[in-house]
Amino acid sequence: MAVLAECPTCHKKQTVKNNDCECGQWLAKRQNGKQVRNPKTKYWIQYRLDDGKQKKKCIGLSIDEAKDADGKHGTLKREGRLKGSVFDIKPESRMSFNELAGWFLKLEKVKSLAYFGTLSIYLKKFNSELGNMAVGDLKPADLENLQAKRKAEGCADSTIDQEIGAARTMINKAFDNEKVGGDVVRVFKKVKKVLKRNANARDKVLTPEQFEALFANAPLFTKRVLATAFYTGMRKGEILNLTWDKIDLKNRFIRLESEDTKDKEPRRVPICDELYEILKSVPAAIHIECPNCHKRQPVRNKTCECGKLLVQHVFLYKGKPVNDIRGGLVDACQKAGISYGRFVQGGFVFHDLRHTFNTYMRKAGIAESVIMDITGHSTREMFDRYNTVDADDAQIAIQRFRGFIQSQKKSAQEGEVG
Repeated sequence: MAVLAECPTCHKKQTVKNNDCECGQWLAKRQNGKQVRNPKTKYWIQYRLDDGKQKKKCIGLSIDEAKDADGKHGTLKREGRLKGSVFDIKPESRMSFNELAGWFLKLEKVKSLAYFGTLSIYLKKFNSELGNMAVGDLKPADLENLQAKRKAEGCADSTIDQEIGAARTMINKAFDNEKVGGDVVRVFKKVKKVLKRNANARDKVLTPEQFEALFANAPLFTKRVLATAFYTGMRKGEILNLTWDKIDLKNRFIRLESEDTKDKEPRRVPICDELYEILKSVPAAIHIECPNCHKRQPVRNKTCECGKLLVQHVFLYKGKPVNDIRGGLVDACQKAGISYGRFVQGGFVFHDLRHTFNTYMRKAGIAESVIMDITGHSTREMFDRYNTVDADDAQIAIQRFRGFIQSQKKSAQEGEVG
C-alpha cells in the first residue's frame, strides 16, 4: 500500500518523496520554510487485491485525501472487508454463516446433489456453533476450536472433517459467485483435516461363503439389495434409487443416467444369471407412491395429479421405496456370524460389497479399464484414455466374474469333503 504522485508533464507515477520528476518537472519544493506541492499533481493509491494482483486508484489533487484513502484501505484490509475497490466492503463482512447457508441450500444445482440431505445436516450442525458469526470474521482458530470441541464430544475424525467440509463446499460456491472473497477461502485451506490420509480405507472383502450366509439370513427385500450390490458393485444410493425404466432384462443391462451416479457419468452395468433370476422374481407393484405429494395410486398411472412423472422403484417394502436396510443388515450379520460396524475390528458395512466386487473382478483377470467402466470409478484417466470398453467386454467380464465365484464355492466345498 502506498501513495503515488503523478507527474503533470510526463504522467509518470512515483513516490511522493520525490521533489522532482526525471523529466525535470517539479513535484514539491520548500517555500518560506514550508513544503509546497505542485497544484497540478494528481495522487494515486496503490494496493493489492485478494488474488495478489496490484491495483492503482486515482484519488485527486489532494495528497491529504490520498493519505486518508490509503489509511482507510489499510483498515479495511486488516478487518478482512476489502473486496477490490478502495471503499468497497466485502459482503461477508455483513453476512452470517446462517444467511449464507440459506442462499446456498436454495440453489437448484445444490438441491439436485445426491448427498443434499447429508450436506444440509452437516451445515446445520456447523451453524449451531458458528452460524451467527459474520463470514468475514472467521479465523483458522475458530475452525480448530470447533474440531477440538467435536473431538471432545466423541465425534469420529471423519465426521468432524465432513462437517467442516460441508462448510468449505458452501464457501467455495459462494466465492465462485462473488459472495465472499479469497480471505475466507484461505481460512479453510489453512485448517488441516483431523483424519489422517487413508486412515479409514476399507479392506474388508466377504468370501463367497460369507455372502451366502448373509444372503440366507437377510429379509427378502434386503436380499435383493444385497445381491445387486454383490453382483454389480453399484453404490447403495444407486441401488435404492433404481427404477424399472433403468433395467433392461432382455439385454441384461442396468442403464444408469448421469443424474443417477455419484460422478455424474452415465454407465451400463451388466446383469449376471444369478442377479437376473432375482430381479425377474421381484413382483411389480400394484400401487405406487408419488415422490412429490406421496399420494398412492395405481401403478398404471404415468403422471400424478400433482404433475409429477411417476416411476416405479425396483426395491419396495410394504409398497414404498426402500430407503434404509441397516436394521435387516445388522440382524443378518449377527445370524451369519459376521461382525458389523465401521469401527469394529474386521467389521463389515454395506459399502464393502463394492470393494468385494472390485477385488473378485480383479482376481478373475478382468482388465482394470473394464472394471472401472462397470463400477464408475473415475481415476487413472490416462489409462482409460487408451482403452475402449464396449458392451461385449462388459458381458464377458460379468460371466468371468460369475465363473470365478462358482469356482471359489466349488473349491470350498471340495475342501470340506476332503
